[in-house]
Amino acid sequence: MSASRRRVELAPLYVLHHRPWRDTSRMLEVFTREHGRLTLFARGVRGPKSRTASLLQPFRRLLGSWSGSGDAGQLTAVESAPLAQPDAPLELPAAALLSAWYLNELLLKLTLRTDAQPMIFDLYDEALGLLRRGEPVPPVLRMFERRLLELLGYGIEFGSEARSGAALRPEAYYHFHPGLGFVETRAVATDGVFAGRTLLAIAAEQWQENGVLEDARKIMRLALDGALEGRELRTRDVARAVSRRTAPRRGEPS
Repeated sequence: MSASRRRVELAPLYVLHHRPWRDTSRMLEVFTREHGRLTLFARGVRGPKSRTASLLQPFRRLLGSWSGSGDAGQLTAVESAPLAQPDAPLELPAAALLSAWYLNELLLKLTLRTDAQPMIFDLYDEALGLLRRGEPVPPVLRMFERRLLELLGYGIEFGSEARSGAALRPEAYYHFHPGLGFVETRAVATDGVFAGRTLLAIAAEQWQENGVLEDARKIMRLALDGALEGRELRTRDVARAVSRRTAPRRGEPS
């Protein structure tokens, strides 16, 4: 084995996306706790005798072994890993599947290959555990988006005014500028303007107050659009298509 190649044994990972490769194999986009996002080639897993095909699915916490170099390798072994929240069901509720795909797409678009992000892995693991347990989807998504932005260096300061540094006042109104923060304004009816009391509730993750989740959705979308730099999220398009055919559902992403 050349010095540039490496062998990794039973590392925690999730499959974010997979597609067929050659006749009986799959190409996996995986997110690992200690090695970041990688491409792994799983040989023979689409064959009739494969014992691992049922394991190599998104949203399942796995332990994988592989060998290779750079950001690609060959999967050599895989097994189920204990859940961080042992009381959570193994499968996601159907109403949460689209939102779980949304989390996957955020990781695919916003994380760098081979950039180890153990705190992001743990955040993702926690969010999936909450969804498995049937927690309300919108608060889980807003929590994940906010903390993901923080860990990627795009964090939003909900406690102070961007220009003066003064603490936000519940009775005041603030215009959100992605990349800068909240600037006090008197233009209450303008798009992108939010009440101070709402922003303070978001900071404390007090989602039960009226209008807080909806304003948080709008703010996170603006911030994520800036981080995505024009790249589209397919799960948003799917959610819009679904909403045109059916009433809004709990599991739809923003």
